[in-house]
Amino acid sequence: MVNQLYSRRGATHNPTNRFENRELLADPDYLNYCQLEDDWQKEDQTSYIEVFPKSILNKVDSPDIGSAYSMNPYQGCEHGCIYCYARNSHEYWGYNAGSDFERVILVKKNAPELLEQKITSKNWVPKSIMFSGNTDCYQPIEAKMKITRQMLEVLYKYKHPVGIITKNALVLRDLDILKKMAEENLVHVSISITSLDEDIRKKLEPRTASIHKRLWAVQQLSRAGIPVNVMLAPMIPGINAHQLIPLVKRVAEAGATTANYLVVRLNGHNGILFAKWLGEHYPDRQRKVLNLIKELHGGKVNDSRYGTRMRGEGEWAHQIYNQFQVAKKRYFGNNKMPEYNTSAFRKEVSSQMSLFD
Repeated sequence: MVNQLYSRRGATHNPTNRFENRELLADPDYLNYCQLEDDWQKEDQTSYIEVFPKSILNKVDSPDIGSAYSMNPYQGCEHGCIYCYARNSHEYWGYNAGSDFERVILVKKNAPELLEQKITSKNWVPKSIMFSGNTDCYQPIEAKMKITRQMLEVLYKYKHPVGIITKNALVLRDLDILKKMAEENLVHVSISITSLDEDIRKKLEPRTASIHKRLWAVQQLSRAGIPVNVMLAPMIPGINAHQLIPLVKRVAEAGATTANYLVVRLNGHNGILFAKWLGEHYPDRQRKVLNLIKELHGGKVNDSRYGTRMRGEGEWAHQIYNQFQVAKKRYFGNNKMPEYNTSAFRKEVSSQMSLFD
């Protein structure tokens, strides 16, 4: 019964929060005798908790990421991707990196106001800002909350550029705003696609949009004139890495402007979570996959060094790099994402000017 419950989520294990000196354990009598499906469904419901941050922009110091700031209207992510590096950040809020990350979502309703205050402040100059630097801004609850849409409205109001990365076709809901922003080179959209196999997708990223819907999102965004990058990430040896070249071909056919890839790295508790996930879904290859991941990162499942952590090192890393370069050259040529337009930014919007927007 426990396995059936957690099969709807990515994580099958709840590691102890490294900042807590106490651990919450389930009542064994409840687990043994509670057999009602309704009870399990209630136990597995997602909770949404409003929080009140004082700022919404996070400065990005990593040279591996091409943005100056990131912003996340939600903390935690119901998509439940088992490899997600952001899982460990949930511990700072008093939750665990396992199912808590997927079931307890912190909602920042004041994010649009905080964003407007920041970009209209006296010393602000337009810089690259990325939605979803930590968790997906278009995860399921966004359909109801519309915080991401409100933030896009703020950005368009002041003509401020922004990048978006998501696994959800819900991004198409905001096509009207994104199209206007693209006309002034104010937006890039990255769609993350990790596989062409829907069975792998369901296990790896259980509550994300289907592969078909994500490819459709790439197509619709591209047709609307919005620059689309597809993130083929993460590539996991023994799971999805063999699909890299077909993936590049398929996203190019869907109309993407360009594509990129990253290799898997399992930071913090992710090493434990991923190993248990492999044991549940792919027990026959668990040891092989973990050893291949270790080959990428100098004998460990994670590498925090800038410059190597995203691409890995060693023979396997070189092989996938060469495959990607050949595929990208063949299907994308020399395509690049256009530069952001920062010259259109204005801090004050008069009522007369807004009439022409």
